[in-house]
Amino acid sequence: MRITAPELGPFLTTFARVAIAALALAPFLLRAEHRKALRSHKFSLLTLGLFNSAVPFSLLCWASLQLEAGFTSLLNATTPICAAVIGFWWLRIPLSRLQVGGLAIGLSGIAILTGNQLDFTRDGAGWPIVAVLCATCCYAYAGHYAKSRLPDVSPLAVSAGSLLASTLALLPFVFVFTPPQAPEAGTIFSVLALGLLCTAFAFILFFDLLKRNGATAATTVTFIIPVFGILWGSLFLQEEITNRMILGMAVALLGTAFVTKLIPRQR
Repeated sequence: MRITAPELGPFLTTFARVAIAALALAPFLLRAEHRKALRSHKFSLLTLGLFNSAVPFSLLCWASLQLEAGFTSLLNATTPICAAVIGFWWLRIPLSRLQVGGLAIGLSGIAILTGNQLDFTRDGAGWPIVAVLCATCCYAYAGHYAKSRLPDVSPLAVSAGSLLASTLALLPFVFVFTPPQAPEAGTIFSVLALGLLCTAFAFILFFDLLKRNGATAATTVTFIIPVFGILWGSLFLQEEITNRMILGMAVALLGTAFVTKLIPRQR
């Protein structure tokens, strides 16, 4: 996204990503049971496509125009915190005292990460940071929504159907936000990687994990994102790794570990 969005723009980058992923998974929709699931759950798949792909991908792409990849990935790792809060308010999933303490620790980590960058002027990082946090809330809601509304639909059908829906939802924006010039080879490669690896393949794995373990547990995969986000940002984009980033990541992930019960209370 950090490579592609500046050249193609946020909406076209997102559209290309979900369209490539939808095309890659489209053959699976030829199976009778998947076509039946698509017809029976049209509205649910559209809602999931909006909140798990179209909206958060667009927000992240827009934010990546100003924020570094490593920093964005750190904020993205707070998704399980949003999932725990949404699960509590919407589905009445109880939170233990340890999880509530984890929420406070995780929010402290976010404050450490963003405290010196909340500049809401025109060129400031404040609004891009808000966009990333809104994207994490979308992911969290989508996880609970899929678990509650599509529990018996196969991960392949959920992945392909939701990506097809998000592609159709983003199609009108393609005609409004067109790139000024043809993309370079590096941009095309990045879009293909986003669509095939980071979306089509990743969605199949994620929705299978979601079906087995639930939304809060499934979103713990975001623990891995900051590590690789910082690594790839440093290797390919020459992004700086600061002590503040490391401290904020450690505190945020510690809180997230309590929220997701990866660190259980010792009796």
